Amino acid sequence: MGAIEETPARRTPQQRRTVRPPRPTARSRVRIHARARATAVSAVRRTVRPWRAYAVVVAIVLLVTAGLLLYFNERSSRSHAQVAGATAPGPDHLEIDVVLQRVDTAAQTVTAKVVVQPHGALEQADSLLVPSGDVVVETTSLEQTTLKYPAGQQIGSSTVVFSLFDGRVSDYPFDRYTTVIGFQATVGGRAVPLVIGLAEGDPFFAFRQAGKLTEGDGIAVTERISRSRSTLILAWFMMAAMWALALAVLLASRLIVRQRRGIIWPALSWMAATLFALVGMRNAAPGNPPIGTLMDYAAFFWAELLVAVGLTMVVVRGARVEGVHGARP
Repeated sequence: MGAIEETPARRTPQQRRTVRPPRPTARSRVRIHARARATAVSAVRRTVRPWRAYAVVVAIVLLVTAGLLLYFNERSSRSHAQVAGATAPGPDHLEIDVVLQRVDTAAQTVTAKVVVQPHGALEQADSLLVPSGDVVVETTSLEQTTLKYPAGQQIGSSTVVFSLFDGRVSDYPFDRYTTVIGFQATVGGRAVPLVIGLAEGDPFFAFRQAGKLTEGDGIAVTERISRSRSTLILAWFMMAAMWALALAVLLASRLIVRQRRGIIWPALSWMAATLFALVGMRNAAPGNPPIGTLMDYAAFFWAELLVAVGLTMVVVRGARVEGVHGARP
């Protein structure tokens, strides 16, 4: 009875120490080690994250700076007019200012605004742009071959259309053209020296003087016309974006088909929207190129094909999966 009625309170201190379970020393050490590692990782993250943010800011600043430098460089090149003509025309000469306003690659023409300014004895005293004699200017244009300005009347600007040569619009955006801008003038039936100034006015094209021909008092300038730098950058970006969108749709379609996820309507909406968005992007190409250009064969046609294939794969495979699930009891 005495052994049965023994309670834990009657046990000796030595017995109580032997019965007490050991302390979980190993577990506490693991917890301390995990906490220390978490603290170290958080400290590293706090150290690394600001540098990542600084790197992003620096990259943005560099890109914006590069863009501004390219812009000012192109703006500066366009602001400088090309000058051609007699090396020593003297005080009595005609100045012909030509602004190349618009290049029409489909019609193979370049439209220019021409202003004729007489100087010296060819101009009436105290009268701006009023010739002292009848001015007749012959051009290399096939449409406006001759420009006439009567004596005593103020000269106004004229629109002259020159022809383009050696170029195909199907090579867009790498198409190049050549045009010849030439003049020969007489005032009162007498040939006079000329000074020609050419300025660019079409933002989609860049003009570069490729040659100059002088014959008597007449002068002809050969201009090489190509797409502007901004047009080339945007065209390259559009082709890269077309490929990126098409590959993204194809990758998503492959994942949906492999995972047997059935018909996912949000994904189908995104793919169909991409199919038509590529058409809108193509129509927004600078310069409004016709269909069938180099950009179409390099990017647009293939992008449309890949998106259509991916969309069809998702629909066909999804319909089969949905049919199997619907047939189950």
